[in-house]
Amino acid sequence: MQAPTYSQRDEIIDPKLLLLAYSQGVFPMAEGREDPDIFWVEPRERAIIPLDEFRCSRSLAKTLKRGTYRVTCNRAFGRVVGECAAPRPAPDGSDEGSWISHRIERSYLALHRAGFAHSIECWRVPAAGEYPEAAGEANGGEPSLVGGLYGVSFDRVFCGESMFSRADNASKVALAWLVAAMRRGGYRVLDCQFMTDHLASLGAVALPQADYLAAIGEAAGPPEMDICEAIARFEECDQASSPGKLIAQSLTQTS
Repeated sequence: MQAPTYSQRDEIIDPKLLLLAYSQGVFPMAEGREDPDIFWVEPRERAIIPLDEFRCSRSLAKTLKRGTYRVTCNRAFGRVVGECAAPRPAPDGSDEGSWISHRIERSYLALHRAGFAHSIECWRVPAAGEYPEAAGEANGGEPSLVGGLYGVSFDRVFCGESMFSRADNASKVALAWLVAAMRRGGYRVLDCQFMTDHLASLGAVALPQADYLAAIGEAAGPPEMDICEAIARFEECDQASSPGKLIAQSLTQTS
C-alpha cells in the first residue's frame, strides 16, 4: 500500500514521524537517488529472520572464526548509508537505481543522531592486526570499510534497511554480528522488509503484514542491552577465543 506523497519536498522526514511509521509497519522509499518526493510502503508480506533460525553457512562460519574483518557499531553511519545508496551493477551491465534518495539519506542521518538508527561496519583488518584507525591504508591513511548494514531500532525490533559488500562475505559478517547482538540483547524481531532469494538462504521467512504487526506489538518494551553495547561486549571477550569464534559457535549451534 502506498500512502500519499509527503508534501514538504525539501525537508527531512521528522524523526518522530519515521518512528511512528515503523511502529505501524510502514516505511519510506523514493523512486531514485535524486527524487525529492517519498512514498510510504506497507508490504502485504514482510520478510523477517527468526533470530534462532539464522543460517550460518560453513564459509561464513570460517570467515567469522578467522576474524577476517573487524566489526564495529555506529562508527561510520553516514558512510554506510552512502555506500548502500550508491548505484549497483544490474545483470545487464547497467546501473540499478537506488530507493535511498538524498532526502531519505538526510532523514536517516537525523534519526541516527536521535539514537534510533544504527550501522554495523566491517573493516578490513590490517596485516599487523592493528585497529583500522591505527593502521591506515595507501589511500591517504583511511581505514578500509568493506561492508556493512544500517537500520532502524525501536523497542526490541530492528528493521534492516540496506547492506553493502565490497569484499567476500562482508555484509553477511555484519548480519551475523547483528543477529548475535540482538540475541544477546533480548531483541525479538529482525525485519528485512522484502523477501529475496538471498535472504531466504540466510533463514528469512515471509509473514503476512497482520502477523508482522502482531510480532512487533509483542516486542514492545526496552531490550536488555542495546545492539552497540552487545557488540562491544563481544569485543571484550576472553583473549583465548576471538569474538568471531564465539559468534560462529553460537550461530552454528542453532542454525
